[in-house]
Amino acid sequence: MKAWMAVLSRELRLALRHPADALAAVLFFLLVAALFPFGVGPAPETLARLAPGALIASALLAALLPLDRLWGAEADDGSLDLLLLSGLHPALLALAKACGHWLTTGLPLLLATPIAAAMLNLPTEAWITAIIALAIASALLSLIGTAGAALTLGARRGGVLLPLLVLPLAIPAVIFGAAAIEAAAGIVNPRPMLLLQGALLALALPLAPLAAGAALRGE
Repeated sequence: MKAWMAVLSRELRLALRHPADALAAVLFFLLVAALFPFGVGPAPETLARLAPGALIASALLAALLPLDRLWGAEADDGSLDLLLLSGLHPALLALAKACGHWLTTGLPLLLATPIAAAMLNLPTEAWITAIIALAIASALLSLIGTAGAALTLGARRGGVLLPLLVLPLAIPAVIFGAAAIEAAAGIVNPRPMLLLQGALLALALPLAPLAAGAALRGE
C-alpha cells in the first residue's frame, strides 16, 4: 500500500509542477461548450435539449488530451523500468496512474462543469446530476485510457491510435451519462442511468488495470 501511495503522490507532484495539461483540458472543455451556442444558435430551448450530450462528450474529449503522454515520459527517461522493478504489481501501478489522471484532469473538469452547464443553458436542477455523471464517466475514461495508453506505448503514431481505441469503449458512458442528465433536467429520477454508469465503472476497475499491467509487462 505504501508503494502504491508513493506512486500516486509522485503523479500528483508531477502534475503540480507541470499544470499545463490540466489547464489545457479545462480550457478545451469550456471552449467547446462556448462554441455550441454559435453552432446551433442561441435559442435557450435548443441549447437545453443539446446540453446533456454536449456536456459529457466535450468533457470526455477534454480528458482524453493528456492520455497520450501518460506513460511516454517514464518510457523515454527509463523511469518506467524502475517503477516496474519496484515490486509493485504492474496492475496496481496502472491503477495509481489512472487515479492520478482522474485527480489531475477529471477533478478540474468537474469544478468547471457548472460554468459549462450555464453556457449550455442546462437547468440548474440537473447540475448535481451532471457533476455525478461526469465524475463516473471521467473515472471510467481514466481507467480505459490508462490501459489504452499502455497498449499503444512504443507504437508508431500511438497518439492517433489511442483515441480510436479508447473512445468506442467510452460510448456507453456517454449514452448513460447524457440520459441521466436529460432525466434530471426533465424532473425524472436519474438514478437508473447513474447505476448503469456505476456498473460500467465497477467492471472497468479491475479489468482495465489488469490489461494495462499485461501490456506493460509486454513492453
